[in-house]
Amino acid sequence: QDVCDKQITGVEAARRLNLSCRQVSRLVKRFTQFGAGGLLSQQRGVPSNHRYDDNHKLRILNLIHEYYADFGPTLAREKLIERHGLKIGLETLRQWMIADGLWVPHFKRKPCVYQPRYRRDCYGELIQIDGSHHDWFEGRSDKCCLLVFIDDATGKLMNLRFSETESAFDYMVTTREYVEQHGKPTAFYSDRHAVFHVSKRDAKTNRMTQFGRVLHELNIELICANS
Repeated sequence: QDVCDKQITGVEAARRLNLSCRQVSRLVKRFTQFGAGGLLSQQRGVPSNHRYDDNHKLRILNLIHEYYADFGPTLAREKLIERHGLKIGLETLRQWMIADGLWVPHFKRKPCVYQPRYRRDCYGELIQIDGSHHDWFEGRSDKCCLLVFIDDATGKLMNLRFSETESAFDYMVTTREYVEQHGKPTAFYSDRHAVFHVSKRDAKTNRMTQFGRVLHELNIELICANS
């Protein structure tokens, strides 16, 4: 508008807009003839010259429907290249699969609904156990782990113990303190820390840790949460 009003020159406009003088001259002519709408690109809404052929797109989508309907875009693209020799850009394939209903973006997926675990009815029946690593002494001593035993029915703190690490030995000592003070619970509820759960599938220990075997001897059930 300033160029049309002769407030600045085309050379100055080109410098400010980081365009060539010839391009500014074209834009001024279109602005004079069509107004602000004339500044829009003439390629707007026109299919790209580099787009894939419709037959190529249809063939890829048919293959995905037939063989890879439950695959994500990344894995589907690998199989198309490996088994069928069809090269396709990942983002292009992702958009095709979304438009065809073969893939739902993560931000559009419904959140998973988990069944809540209701509290036990009786005091002392189920005890939640966990370790919390923190600078508990605010720099006055080394960082350590606080082992916590909480009653599931009431939320009451039953036993607390500071330890250097979250080890099986420390849990055994804390368990002994708990049993001597409060008696034996029906079950302990924990996460899947290595102290409680064997993660190796080829383990020859019947998937039971040292701490788990101790609780088995005491007839205390160990429940490892999946969440």
